[in-house]
Amino acid sequence: MSFCLIILAGGNSHRFSSNIGKPYQKIASKSLIEINVNKARKLKQIKKIIIVYNIKDSKRVKSLKLKDVVLIKGGKTRQQSTFNALKYLINQKRIKKVLIHDVARPNFSTKLLSLIIRNMRNARAVVPKIKVQDAIKQIIDSSKEEYVIGKKRDNLFLTQTPQAFNLREIYRLHGTNAGKYRDDDISLYMDLNKVKFIQGEKNNFKITDKSDFENLKNIYRAKQTVGIGFDVHRLVAKKKLFLAGLKIKSKLGTLGHSDGDPVLHSITDAILGACKMGDIGQMFSDKNKKFKNIRSTILLKKVIELIKMKGYLINNIDINIITQTPKIKKFKNKMIYNISKLCEISENQINIKGKTAEKLGVIGKEKAIACEAICSVIKYD
Repeated sequence: MSFCLIILAGGNSHRFSSNIGKPYQKIASKSLIEINVNKARKLKQIKKIIIVYNIKDSKRVKSLKLKDVVLIKGGKTRQQSTFNALKYLINQKRIKKVLIHDVARPNFSTKLLSLIIRNMRNARAVVPKIKVQDAIKQIIDSSKEEYVIGKKRDNLFLTQTPQAFNLREIYRLHGTNAGKYRDDDISLYMDLNKVKFIQGEKNNFKITDKSDFENLKNIYRAKQTVGIGFDVHRLVAKKKLFLAGLKIKSKLGTLGHSDGDPVLHSITDAILGACKMGDIGQMFSDKNKKFKNIRSTILLKKVIELIKMKGYLINNIDINIITQTPKIKKFKNKMIYNISKLCEISENQINIKGKTAEKLGVIGKEKAIACEAICSVIKYD
């Protein structure tokens, strides 16, 4: 089965009360749009991803530089935004089924997404739901403060997204039943017996206001882990010196199997440690000829791709570069820029400190250079 995921990010975020809309709020440098997209990319059945955006956010959504994602302008309502995406999709030959999802629900699990997709094998529509567990009251007349107490909740439930549909059927319903649209796309079905409801997830809550966003950040903080990395290389003549991916003009360079960049090596080890994925030596053995003289930028990029596949986001990196020469101060900003691009995080998530060995030991005698790094990561699934 080939699916397209439509992520609805075209709202105005009025209740969020921020100059930056909900889709572009960030956790560990990733916007809610990016978190949703990264999760979707874990499932091979999802062949296409569409972001429906608000025209006022054109610059913001394009600045994300999302690869292999179709951007479609939203309408004035959720229904119109969804229909705009469906009109684009209806002429796509490979796509037969569609997932429609609110960007404001980034905390769904890939397990739930897989379950929805599996259930579409023998269903016309699949929708996750959760029971109403709180006590229910109903206002009869707010001016008189009249309420119905003890309202039964046995037959009440809440629906969530993603919701799955046969593309042609949901497209037709949007065209014929648009006036019956209420809150989500399943409301277009007159007969809910045609819908397969599955168990949703409590953590798959919708971010409506800033308190919801704080709850989400607290969940991510609870998933935070830390790793440490250390590397040291001998300094010798007639070798190049690479630090944080920069080629540094120097009479001495590092001796190593790869390009001998101690900064990127320690960062790579710290990331692997935080994600419980071993170390750089296990992943890129110095016994393997294909890694001979390889740039450490290539190795770090490979690790970043691997941790993304496992659902990790880098939260921050703190780095000590220990060397008598060269002086780190004049290279610091360029190093931070380089690392931010390699690790796909913002520059304000990186800190670099240059340290000397006070002319003590091999480092103090300019015979070696060392680096240590601490990295914290967040697991979003």
